[in-house]
Amino acid sequence: MVQLMRQVPRLGFAVLAASLLVSLAPAQRARAAEPRGLLETIHKHVTQTSTVTNNGDLNPYAIVVAPVSAGKISKDDVLVDNFNNLSNLQGTGTTIVDYNPTTKKTFLFAKLAQHLAQCPGGIGLTTAMTMLKSGYVIVGSTPSTDGTTRTLGRGCLLVFDAQGQLVATWTGPNIDGPWGNMATIDRGGNATLFVSMAGFDIPGPDVHDPKTGDSVIIHKATVLRIELAIPAGKPPVITGQTVIASGFGAQADKDAFLVGPTGLALAANGTLYVSDAIGNRIVAIPDAATRKDSAGTGRMVTKDGLLKRPLALAMTAAGHLLACNALNGQLVEVDPASGKQLYAQWIDTNQAQSPPGNGDLFGIAMAPDGKSFYYVEDDMNTVVKGVQ
Repeated sequence: MVQLMRQVPRLGFAVLAASLLVSLAPAQRARAAEPRGLLETIHKHVTQTSTVTNNGDLNPYAIVVAPVSAGKISKDDVLVDNFNNLSNLQGTGTTIVDYNPTTKKTFLFAKLAQHLAQCPGGIGLTTAMTMLKSGYVIVGSTPSTDGTTRTLGRGCLLVFDAQGQLVATWTGPNIDGPWGNMATIDRGGNATLFVSMAGFDIPGPDVHDPKTGDSVIIHKATVLRIELAIPAGKPPVITGQTVIASGFGAQADKDAFLVGPTGLALAANGTLYVSDAIGNRIVAIPDAATRKDSAGTGRMVTKDGLLKRPLALAMTAAGHLLACNALNGQLVEVDPASGKQLYAQWIDTNQAQSPPGNGDLFGIAMAPDGKSFYYVEDDMNTVVKGVQ
């Protein structure tokens, strides 16, 4: 009898423990099912518009969401530029289009002549583009005349007013091949831009490294910080320039024109994240807005894995990075705090390339709702929106 009474409590505890496990299981399953980031919540990819212009420009590169309404631009419009002309020669695109998500209409915002005396080498609009709160649009040109880096010009930064008129051209020794998507701090009366420069001493694609047989890699690409003053009613003017990162690899490429540091994304703590395409990695540049010297190639955040030559970067509301792959059609989400690669999603599955989507992705920008994003598909010359 005594033994039986001792067994009953133990049985009771076992039943209680089992019931607790059962009751906890749904909560554990719910936590396990919670998305690790934004990409896992994106289930649809909706084509918004074609980016081909009436002059036949192709190959959409930069994509920017308008922060304000000004001139011809409405707030939340999507601005996209083109890198190729009608003949599909890279480094020759001269147009910027504007897509209005509300009206679903697309119009030509700006168009330049192919040969612009103020811009060394002419016009070939790149992934480097931003729009300021004052209404001015700034875009980089990394030009060519034959579609390869054999005829690469130093290029320039071009400033358009909100009506699409060219109002300023910026050149100088620090500006050579403005390439990657810009990060911007806009205070209204002044602003800070971050632009990667990938053109320094890049030869044609037929200049090979005798050791590898590949196009030679030049370790001179930089990230340039540009300080702007924006007088009321007048175009912005440069008040200061600082090279805050340097020594990145850049390389001519017969298919991609140029491979170099492309993605730039600024965190709230002042760290600038840079996608180093040649190194197949993402690095961090601390104190990007205030540092007075170059951090070299910075601190490595993540490398290889799901990354397949990362290009443009965007930062989610949670502080994660979205990186477009150049060598397949995947978008990769990274937690920069831990360096973990969280997830990859095929956002371009075009089977005409191998792997699918290879060479199709370039610019990306978060939508105003913070829950979706816009990107360009080079193979279809379209703007697409990834939505939940």
